[in-house]
Amino acid sequence: MFTKYPSGTLKVTIIEARKLHGEDLIGKNDPYVELWVDDDYKQKTTTISNTNDPVWNQTFTFPLNEGRKHKLYFKVYDKDIIGSDTIGEAKFDFEGAFNGVPIDTWVKLPAKLGLTSHGEVHIYLQFFPAN
Repeated sequence: MFTKYPSGTLKVTIIEARKLHGEDLIGKNDPYVELWVDDDYKQKTTTISNTNDPVWNQTFTFPLNEGRKHKLYFKVYDKDIIGSDTIGEAKFDFEGAFNGVPIDTWVKLPAKLGLTSHGEVHIYLQFFPAN
């Protein structure tokens, strides 16, 4: 029987970001992305130094359980000597990936009120059903 939210593996590639909002007073960001599905199993990219247009091309896998609607969450940070500043965050509904078609898209990082953008992240994701 086909279920709307089957179990399987979600593969997510964080390709790049562009036009990231500057968090540093001097120089550019040292950005990295933290990503997770449903508050479980947070993963993160490497930090790319001194750029507001980083390229990561890093792939992550997430196991998905059957029957739950899932969302992909991610936050983009600027790594500092002490701690990190949040550049932006977003969530992405990847329900369309369950039909077997990969999703290749740019996701905006809205500012607090959603009136401006703190940049965009280019993601590629694909769902692989369990046997």
